[in-house]
Amino acid sequence: MPEASTPVFRRAVIALSGGSVDASMVRLACDLARPAHGELIAVHVVELDWTQPLDADVAERSEEAQRVLDVAEGIAELLHSKLDSVLVQARDVGAAIVDEAAARDADLLILGLPYRTRFGGDFAIGRAVTYALKNAPCAVWVVREPMGKESQ
Repeated sequence: MPEASTPVFRRAVIALSGGSVDASMVRLACDLARPAHGELIAVHVVELDWTQPLDADVAERSEEAQRVLDVAEGIAELLHSKLDSVLVQARDVGAAIVDEAAARDADLLILGLPYRTRFGGDFAIGRAVTYALKNAPCAVWVVREPMGKESQ
């Protein structure tokens, strides 16, 4: 029987949402990147509606976004890993994440998925994950938080 091996990637983009699953994704990526010295890039997207220009100064949202990136960098530092972070303003989160992965020639895109159900009990996967699964030019991993951490 072949021996199980750790997945190897050169460059991974980690899509951070500011949710509870972000820390798990960063820890997972750091653990997997370490043996092969893979490059990690954390991306957080501030979504702008169509009434705002893409270069709008959204200071209070940017402060929160920077906090999300700072937390990810702190986790990586504790794990003795290097993590570059990028803040992007865009109209669509899914498209921005996929574009960032393509622009950086990533071979892995990691997204988080909170455990949420819609009214009626159907599991909700969201637009960004669906878009990434359909359009990303690289492998896509979706890390779903455990049941019971639902924050509706």
